[in-house]
Amino acid sequence: MLTEKNCREVTEVLASNKPVPGGGGGAAMAGALAVSLCAMAGNFTVGKKKYADVEEEAKELLTECEELRIRLLNLVEADAEAFEPLSKAYSIPKDDPSRADRLEEATMNAIMAPLDIMDACADVIELLDRMYAICNRMMISDVACGAILAGSAMKAASINVYVNTATLRDRVKASEYEMTADRLLEDYLPMAEVIAEEITADLREENED
Repeated sequence: MLTEKNCREVTEVLASNKPVPGGGGGAAMAGALAVSLCAMAGNFTVGKKKYADVEEEAKELLTECEELRIRLLNLVEADAEAFEPLSKAYSIPKDDPSRADRLEEATMNAIMAPLDIMDACADVIELLDRMYAICNRMMISDVACGAILAGSAMKAASINVYVNTATLRDRVKASEYEMTADRLLEDYLPMAEVIAEEITADLREENED
């Protein structure tokens, strides 16, 4: 399992000529890193007298962060498991009468994981926004880094949706999947960008002072 390897091994596997893991798994991993940074900000908030009035909220956010971290790590594996059958379907001889149907089914399945990754990243961005409002001010740079990672992870996952919808014969389904991805990007990428930009502006202002 990719998630049981160390960082060096993960990058070696990603860099190899194996079809999985690929971009979807990388996106899910980036999302997991993003929510981990959110949790880091929370852990440096809990237990601090200055932030006692928000401690319970911070603890709640930490619980949600952990659930999302595990979800995204599981999606690293889910993406690989869904893509491997698709890779094999492409190798079916073109004169095989079952090829088109098997390829369509495998493509449909391969779209689900990146859509789930996008959905999870949306939840991460919402958590980062909530964490930014209450966390230890010493940790806002980590929240900003998390927002950039989460937004990038969502965008990367969307590409893995579009590359598969492009080949679907069922154009109605393809359109539905694309509209879901489009909506997530439209709703959450600006939110991630605003978090990062506001924090960057705050830090730059502090440096000028």
